[in-house]
Amino acid sequence: MTIPTEGQLLRIFVGEADRWEGKPLYEAIVEAARRQGLAGATVWKGFMGFGAHSRMHTAKILRLSEDLPIVIEIVDAAEKIRAFLPSLDGMVTEGLVTLERAEVLMYRAPGKAAKG
Repeated sequence: MTIPTEGQLLRIFVGEADRWEGKPLYEAIVEAARRQGLAGATVWKGFMGFGAHSRMHTAKILRLSEDLPIVIEIVDAAEKIRAFLPSLDGMVTEGLVTLERAEVLMYRAPGKAAKG
C-alpha cells in the first residue's frame, strides 16, 4: 500500500470510557478504519486533559480517572480520509475531530527495500 506525498492527518479526541456497540469507541474506530482500507491508525492514551464540559480527567494517583483522554491518529490520502468521515460521524457523539495537511515522507512495511 502507498500513500501519496500529500496526505491528510485525521485526529480524533474521545474519552477512554466512550463506547460504540458495546466496545471501547477507540477500538471500534480503529477497526472501522482497517475495514475501510485506510493505511493505518495509532491510539494514544493521555495522562491529563479536559474537553467541552471542562471536566478534568487525570491519571494522578489521588484522582484516579477511568475516562482518560484518547487520541486516534490516521494518515492517508485525502479522498480515503474524506470517505471515512461519514462512518466516524455516526460513531463520535462526544469529542473532537480535526483534519490537517500531512506531508508523507515515508511509509514502509517490513521487508521492503528503501528506494534511493
